[in-house]
Amino acid sequence: MIRYARRAAALCLVLLVALLVNSARVMVFEAESLDDNPANRRIAINRYAQPRGEIVVDGKPVTGSRDSGQQLRWERTYRQGPLYAPLTGYSSQTYGTTLVEHAEDDVLSGTEPMLAPLPLWNDLTRGRQPGGDVVTTIRASMQEAAFRGLDGKRGAVVAVEPHSGRILALVSSPSYDPGVLSGTGPGVKEAWRRLNTSPNQPMLNRALRQTYPPGSTFKIVTAAAALDAGVVRDVEAPTDTPDPFVLPGTRQVLPNEATGCGDASLAYAIQWSCNTVMAGLGVEVGLAGMVDAVERFGFNDTALRVPSWVAKSNFDREMSPDQLALSSIGQFDTTATPLQMAMVASAVANNGEIAQPYLVDRTTTSGGTTVDRTGRRSYRQAMNPATAMQLQRLMLKAVADGTGTNAAIPGARVGGKTGTAQHGFGNTGTPYAWFIAWAQAEDSAQPAVAVAVVVEDAEAARTDISGGGSAAPIAKAVMEEALRLEAKARG
Repeated sequence: MIRYARRAAALCLVLLVALLVNSARVMVFEAESLDDNPANRRIAINRYAQPRGEIVVDGKPVTGSRDSGQQLRWERTYRQGPLYAPLTGYSSQTYGTTLVEHAEDDVLSGTEPMLAPLPLWNDLTRGRQPGGDVVTTIRASMQEAAFRGLDGKRGAVVAVEPHSGRILALVSSPSYDPGVLSGTGPGVKEAWRRLNTSPNQPMLNRALRQTYPPGSTFKIVTAAAALDAGVVRDVEAPTDTPDPFVLPGTRQVLPNEATGCGDASLAYAIQWSCNTVMAGLGVEVGLAGMVDAVERFGFNDTALRVPSWVAKSNFDREMSPDQLALSSIGQFDTTATPLQMAMVASAVANNGEIAQPYLVDRTTTSGGTTVDRTGRRSYRQAMNPATAMQLQRLMLKAVADGTGTNAAIPGARVGGKTGTAQHGFGNTGTPYAWFIAWAQAEDSAQPAVAVAVVVEDAEAARTDISGGGSAAPIAKAVMEEALRLEAKARG
């Protein structure tokens, strides 16, 4: 009898050991695959079992959390959702995350290892910490000024601090309330369908992920290329560019909106936006020189993150001379995001250097302890400092007595460049109105802000939309707010 009891005990011990080994195998070797299994509902339940961390603007959270009382307990809420949607994106229990909600998801959801009190703590406990906070670089009053300026029109505004790369305003219009996508159920699905089928595309981030022909604002890039290459040595000297100008290898005449462009100087061409002069200079610089110059500004870069990904601004690397002429005035296949054109203005304002643009100043624990901070980094040296100083003078003149007078601010140095970009079949579409600029207080050592504005107003008559008329006043309002904040900070 004792012999059978021993055999039974031994069998039970073997089974127990086998059970423990299998449990260890599952926990150690299969845990990750089980976590990733879409049928594992526990992952979603655990993800929404605690409130999400906050996204902060000017010291105040623009997000929140609501206890839904459902199995997926905590839903995301948004304060002034449409105003900050181009920054925050959405966090949806149905459709996932976008923009800062996506780029900083580990911090906001509490899974970032740096939030833990000890190294490997989350791995050992298979737990997570309370969601951390993401403190942004956005200034609320500048964001509001840009949003009011667009007033629901299709377009975007980006404002950057030139010397640091901090993004101070990021607006895309028309916008939407990301809170309508937060939960689950028929209402969320209907909101998703409505937003994605709207002809106004409110979920499209026009500031970061829509590219436009930059039109005459691109002439600043071409001017930098011509000066750096030595094609232009004296900005006041005639350029020997005829008007009318026939595109090389064609019979097509390139028109000017301005008068007096025949053989005009680079200074006059920037002040009054002469197409012929700038197209001729682009051809003279040559394809290789232009490609090298534009890529120093960030065109053709597919790796830019702020931390959300940014669409590539395009300048073709292979073109015929007539195509190069058109590309040199921001037409043909040349396209740019509003962020890219704000970087162009920043390069002029910051003596030729572009600081890496960024949206997240720092991340913190839920208690406010800093986890990580974004430091200033150089992105590119877009042009020689001497070239940047000459372009500063030319952009100042364009605002003081040229096409950009609507952006002038009393008591400040403002440099700008207008642009009216043609598009559509045969250029029959309503032009996009552009304005890029920078502003510096008279008593300040460096510019406070660089800004880019684009307005695509399909309802406006073709003659009623222009960079100087439609976009410059918006840029002015944003720059005025930046200067006011700078003065207030100085006391």
